[in-house]
Amino acid sequence: MNYSIIKRTLGALLIFEAVFLALPLVTAAIYWEEAFFSFLISIALCLGVGKLCMLGKPKKQTIYNKEGFVIVALSWVVLSLFGALPFYFSGVTGSYVDALFETVSGFTTTGATIFPDGATIEALPKSILLWRSFTHWVGGMGVLVFIMAFLPLSGAQNLHMMKAESPGPQVGKLVPKVKQTAKILYLIYSAMTLVQLVILLCGGMPVFDAINAAFATAGTGGFSIKADGFAGYSNFLQVVVTVFMLLFSINFNSYYLISKGKWKDAFTTEVKAFLAIVFTAIALITANLLLNGIIDYGYSFGEAVRHTAFAVASIISTTGFVTENFDLWPAFSRTILVVLMFIGACAGSTGGGMKVSRVIMLSKEASHEVGRILHPKQVKKITMDKRVVDHEIVRSLNAYFTAYVLIFVVSLLLISLDGHDLVTNFTSVAATINNVGPGLALVGPVGSFSFFSDFSKIVYIFDMLAGRLEIFPMLVLFSVNTWKK
Repeated sequence: MNYSIIKRTLGALLIFEAVFLALPLVTAAIYWEEAFFSFLISIALCLGVGKLCMLGKPKKQTIYNKEGFVIVALSWVVLSLFGALPFYFSGVTGSYVDALFETVSGFTTTGATIFPDGATIEALPKSILLWRSFTHWVGGMGVLVFIMAFLPLSGAQNLHMMKAESPGPQVGKLVPKVKQTAKILYLIYSAMTLVQLVILLCGGMPVFDAINAAFATAGTGGFSIKADGFAGYSNFLQVVVTVFMLLFSINFNSYYLISKGKWKDAFTTEVKAFLAIVFTAIALITANLLLNGIIDYGYSFGEAVRHTAFAVASIISTTGFVTENFDLWPAFSRTILVVLMFIGACAGSTGGGMKVSRVIMLSKEASHEVGRILHPKQVKKITMDKRVVDHEIVRSLNAYFTAYVLIFVVSLLLISLDGHDLVTNFTSVAATINNVGPGLALVGPVGSFSFFSDFSKIVYIFDMLAGRLEIFPMLVLFSVNTWKK
């Protein structure tokens, strides 16, 4: 294990985090908030520890696969531990565990909160609100992807970290150099964020609200700065956010291909399946609302479609914004939303969940297994976009699904010790491991995670990190074999 390069990378990460903390620091200064000193102390600690970690040049610059996974897992843990300091120092959270939960929820773009109600959130300092939303934007594309554009590492070494941090069953380079790929991804990400911000401002959203909304939507995070979520904004603004939640859920490789004029290649099997799932879910839930008496919910037909589209986009993108309390909708509609939690967005996007590509490949593998039972001598390969899926990817997919289910079951058992109802427990685990945010019942759109014990919150913290990092980096970090010589 190359401990020197790990330490140096973590040092660089903390220095970058100090730079990220400068934005809410300036915000606190503008609004003359006491939280200014909380951010100032946090920045000083990040810089101090970061500089210490950067001391001494590593004798070996090599990063192998193991180091890549360890660096990614440790980076997200360290990023969260220091990112929680402003919450804790400012006193807005009751304990450091609460501060850490809120921070991990932000960086992993989950959007689950420990603040008990919307009124509490609205009363938070603006600098704290901005930091909550900005953590979404930082974590959305992946902080190490950002750092890769600046670290003096070779492409092969960067690729090990990109594989560990990027969401999806496989990682491809847009251009020969990984560093250039990282720059392209962040350029697309920043450009789309800026476009959404401009449209929101043109639609009449206040500047501070628009900045927070753009950060949270881009990272598909879901932290809101209003007690009623997005319900208080105009229909136009709700539609804009709906569209951008879906746009940020699509593989960013597609946008790169579109920029190169390769429209046909951009619309992959996964993208087509994702859009089909979205429109099917909208149609089914709208029909369900109509059949169950639309008047009971106070909607016109147009409002039903708008609220349904917003909820579907919010859940499948794993953003977690709300315009309505969908926990009051019929059981069929709520069940569809829970299913969407597990499916999630496209690979290579900022969204969470299992990813549409994995669902497609698992479905094909199950179909092929049935075919092999009926015709034992039949040889059939799984294909995606007319290309054969490599056996290693299929093997990794099966391992991922097994680990995913095991973590889900163990987490469900552990948090059930708190004694809450099954719907709350099941959907809270689903919401955290899939990085969605709201679940149903006590953790529904108008609920929070504040009532859980510290032990349960730590379980959720692990689930959020494991879900964001695609399970394996966290398992590698806690594996005894990782640290053996």
